[in-house]
Amino acid sequence: MDSYDDRGAGSGDGDAGPGTIRLENAPSAVADGAAGAGPRGGMAALSLPYQIVAAIVLSVIGLVACTHLGMVFLHVAPSNTLTKRHGEAVDDWVYPEFEQNWKLFAPNPLQQNIAVHVRAEIAGADGRRTTPWMSLSGEDGKAIRGNLLPSHIHQNELRRGWDFYLNSHDNENRANGLRGRLSEQYIRRIAMLRLSEHDYGGTVERIQIRSETRSVAAPGWSEEKISTKPSYRVLPWWNVTAADLPADAEGADK
Repeated sequence: MDSYDDRGAGSGDGDAGPGTIRLENAPSAVADGAAGAGPRGGMAALSLPYQIVAAIVLSVIGLVACTHLGMVFLHVAPSNTLTKRHGEAVDDWVYPEFEQNWKLFAPNPLQQNIAVHVRAEIAGADGRRTTPWMSLSGEDGKAIRGNLLPSHIHQNELRRGWDFYLNSHDNENRANGLRGRLSEQYIRRIAMLRLSEHDYGGTVERIQIRSETRSVAAPGWSEEKISTKPSYRVLPWWNVTAADLPADAEGADK
């Protein structure tokens, strides 16, 4: 039978009793564990030059995002010193991609009903003739009324297109630069798209657009007197070109 001293020597620790664990090698074990840890992730895993490049790119993205938010805020904010001094720069940034039709703190509810009409000059076998006025807004209203899921096109395409035209033309229907010319093309294409759904027995040579504006009547309990008599804004005749035709009606006899 082994003596106690023999068992102590065999265990490598003459002073420790049974079950005692020595921790002399613990620091090296921790160091070995740290050395075997996985690679660092994110920017910390990049070399110094790439970390610098990544930091610059993130800073630029953050600066552009802050600039965009600031420009949009100034665009929808009430008139102030900054918008009066730098309004042109704000508009150049916002239009046309980020256009907003509302104002912060001061929503402008509609106080008028505006309907857009079109009529066309048709060239057919019996000569030229002009169609009666057709209400484009009325057709949109019929498509929306009673529809639980009305189309975004029926709700907003014509309305926004007409607002686009009014905001980019003066009272004499003169275009204010490129935006004005784009709005004319947009309105013509909408009108021709709607006209292509009707058979007029000939080719549309020219179209004319007008708007009918009526003020919203005062509520019954109000003593305010508001005239609901319509007023009209009639645009000049426009010649129809191939660019104004729907894609499936370029040779249209409609």
